[in-house]
Amino acid sequence: MLPFTRPTLDKEEFEAIKEVLESGWLATGPKVAAFESALADYIGGDVQLRVFNSGTSALEAVLLAYGIGPGDEVIVPAMSFVASANVIVRCGATPKFVDVDLVSRNIDAAAVAAAITPNTRAVIPVHFAGCAVDMDAIYQLAEQHDLLVLEDAAQAIGTEYKGRQIGSSGNPVCFSFHPNKNMTTIEGGALAINDPVLLKKIEGIRFHGIERDQQGAMDVSAWGGKMNMPDVGAALGLVQLKKLDGFNRKRRTLVERYLQQLPKHDALVLPADVEGHSWHMFCVLLDWAKIGLDRNQTLEVFKQQSITVGIHYPAMHLFSFYRQYGYKPGDFPNAERIGEQTLTLPLFPGMEEKDVDHVCSVILSLLKGSYK
Repeated sequence: MLPFTRPTLDKEEFEAIKEVLESGWLATGPKVAAFESALADYIGGDVQLRVFNSGTSALEAVLLAYGIGPGDEVIVPAMSFVASANVIVRCGATPKFVDVDLVSRNIDAAAVAAAITPNTRAVIPVHFAGCAVDMDAIYQLAEQHDLLVLEDAAQAIGTEYKGRQIGSSGNPVCFSFHPNKNMTTIEGGALAINDPVLLKKIEGIRFHGIERDQQGAMDVSAWGGKMNMPDVGAALGLVQLKKLDGFNRKRRTLVERYLQQLPKHDALVLPADVEGHSWHMFCVLLDWAKIGLDRNQTLEVFKQQSITVGIHYPAMHLFSFYRQYGYKPGDFPNAERIGEQTLTLPLFPGMEEKDVDHVCSVILSLLKGSYK
């Protein structure tokens, strides 16, 4: 069965984990320090990196450190993994959803501008599937309205925007290293930032609020959680980071083959192919009415062909939890269409070109009505 994604692990990763296990130091330690340094070198831009037990924790820590809370609104796209909105609620604030572009699945500055109210404190642009948001106008808008820009780059490690790594801007940018991402630490995430005041608060939030003086004496002056990454994950990340550019080149090669074979068709919407894309996922839209099958029937077709596809993602504002904020069907047409028609096709470095060919043959047959 061809999965829609799978981490790429070999002997070097297993040896790195074995080394940590044999060292006896399993929690946060020297491997974490080395991984943070390596990530900072990779991203560039004179930023500091701090790693977390998840990308979700990194997002939450930034919002808490910035003082986002009850009465505040945070603008977020209606099309993303639900963590992008959950962290807002976790801080006591209110998510303010906006629609996305149908092809890139990203928000733009016009959508952000229309959603700003006197209660708006922050905006969370999401670099969907590794496709960079057009950030310059959003930075300018945020400066005009004194907003925090917290970039959700969970799916965008290795993505470039105007020739620079996502994360090198200096404002808070959060990454994820979940096993389905372009590189993995098993579970884990990271924050890139160059604000030393905000970083000090975030470090306390990451680990129990603990501060130590030069003699090692401990004090706790504010609340903190438990969001640190263990050395086992960092050791895996050090190996994966060295391979990341190679992984992303392979992803690009596979995507180019998809794009060569999949046609322009009124029942099919292909993802945006933009410069710097790291291709975390390859998501298409299929118009069920035009192909004569619903999504469940289409999933069964792929299953019969030994192919697993994903659904990334349902529109967040239609989840029952978020309806309590007054959201309803029809509020964000593009996000809703994506949620109804999206399929995530297999894409990972361990795939072969023949796997892409097999997936494309199924898509082409669906467009021709062969499975009706």
